[in-house]
Amino acid sequence: MAEFLTDIEIANSIEMEPIVAVAERAGLNADDLELYGKYKAKISLDAIHELDKKEDGKLVLVTAITPTPAGEGKSTVSIGLSQGLNKMGKNSVVALREPSLGPVFGVKGGAAGGGYSQVVPMEDINLHFTGDLHAMTAANNLLSALIDNHIHQGNALRIDSRNITWKRVIDMNDRAIRNIVIGMGGKACGFTREDHFMITVASEIMAALCLASGLTDLKERLARMIVAYNLDGEPVTAGQLEAQGAMAMLLKDAIKPNIVQTLEHTPALIHGGPFANIAHGCNSLIATKLGLKLSDYLVTEAGFGADLGAEKFFDIKCRLGNIKPDAVVIVATIKALKMHGGVDKKNLKEENVEALETGFANLGRHIENVKKFGLPVVVAVNKFAFDTEAEVNKLIEKCAEYGVEVSLSDGWAKGGEGTLDLAEKVVRACEQENNFHYLYDVEASIPEKLNTIVTEIYRGAKVVLTAAAKKQVKKLEELGLDKMPICMAKTQFSFSDDKNAVNAPEGFEITVQNVRVSAGAGFIVCETGDIMVMPGLPKVPAANKMDVDENGKMEGLF
Repeated sequence: MAEFLTDIEIANSIEMEPIVAVAERAGLNADDLELYGKYKAKISLDAIHELDKKEDGKLVLVTAITPTPAGEGKSTVSIGLSQGLNKMGKNSVVALREPSLGPVFGVKGGAAGGGYSQVVPMEDINLHFTGDLHAMTAANNLLSALIDNHIHQGNALRIDSRNITWKRVIDMNDRAIRNIVIGMGGKACGFTREDHFMITVASEIMAALCLASGLTDLKERLARMIVAYNLDGEPVTAGQLEAQGAMAMLLKDAIKPNIVQTLEHTPALIHGGPFANIAHGCNSLIATKLGLKLSDYLVTEAGFGADLGAEKFFDIKCRLGNIKPDAVVIVATIKALKMHGGVDKKNLKEENVEALETGFANLGRHIENVKKFGLPVVVAVNKFAFDTEAEVNKLIEKCAEYGVEVSLSDGWAKGGEGTLDLAEKVVRACEQENNFHYLYDVEASIPEKLNTIVTEIYRGAKVVLTAAAKKQVKKLEELGLDKMPICMAKTQFSFSDDKNAVNAPEGFEITVQNVRVSAGAGFIVCETGDIMVMPGLPKVPAANKMDVDENGKMEGLF
């Protein structure tokens, strides 16, 4: 039975189809693919351009309640829903983000779904895959090397070494290199200065690639990236360093979407992987638009809760990509809602209708927020054996008060068969009235846009900018770089910037510590609270429980 098998054991028990056969069912032929072995491939940009005139399918976004240690299963629902749509006779493709090695070896684990709703080959997807993140790391650090070399070789651009904003990256959780000193060792090693590392998925290169329409557009975005300021306080760009050409060479394959399959051989596009708490949290625009051409129903997801990934999907990705969602699925679990209602993790299997009702405030707020964008909502509840009838009935009753349908999703144990009810409700939702609109006017000031997000989505009282953040905002206004969407960097565990304030807090203040422009990506990043752009490992990393035998068989990967 499924409950006695691990995810990797389930994945290994299913025979994969050659990726050429999977791609053909989606309307692609062998010449459209660049194979990476038998079961994964990249899709050529020429093939994508040839599909431009084809009509788009429906766009379904899967988001979730505020995450808890109990888990929600957004990727599992996304994969299961796409499988369920295909099982009911619809043509569906799923589009997901690429996992980062940091969480894989840290605490969160991989991002390939679970149970019988997985994408495979899950070991490849969770590890090096097709090398996209390595290419981004190399391109990012090439730019870092060019900056320091420019200064060492005479500094014709008069870069202020005290005001270099570009950071080095690595795709790993490593708190020890958050703040470093480089250039030590004498004159031949360059000028000594403070530097920093971020995780690769927080790099502007990741964001730019995920929002680019093609290689030429990507190269233009790379050139626009601001890397430092000169001694007169003027921005210095990667284009001024003549870095964009070499960087684009490193990224020429990374910009092509990857295609794999689910356990039921549904085509899966996996491309790009920005985090939603420190970046915009969505898979690439190229993959999303391709999926809309290849299917009647494209299912995609946005990271963490709807206050982060979904808001950025709507206000950044949809705005910059000129796309429009047809329906939204909000994923929840009864055990997670009970945690929001105050139940300790070790007591979640015990029936507690009162705690569920209290914790429903979190789900209710996410429903209200998505409806503010003018979109129809379906709630998908990941099913567990210890969910009681009384708890399920209470959840259905509460959702009815918000005018939304609920579906008990069993995709983990039953794959597409377990999501047929959800698929039917999503199809109906896609036919409902849709008045999609953005939350704020991009031409508003940075403080105005921030206050709109904080008061309308988080339900805080107001935003507070530190003295440093105010100076940064003023600088962006002077440079004419303030008329862009906002990308909030905030804890995923709360609507507020305090990770311990669970459920549905209100009336709080959100403190913005740092404001920086991602001119290449096309948005402004506002860092709140104590958000970290380089995570650390937990006390017992997942890496400690992983192994591989002499035949290459892995264990401990999830």
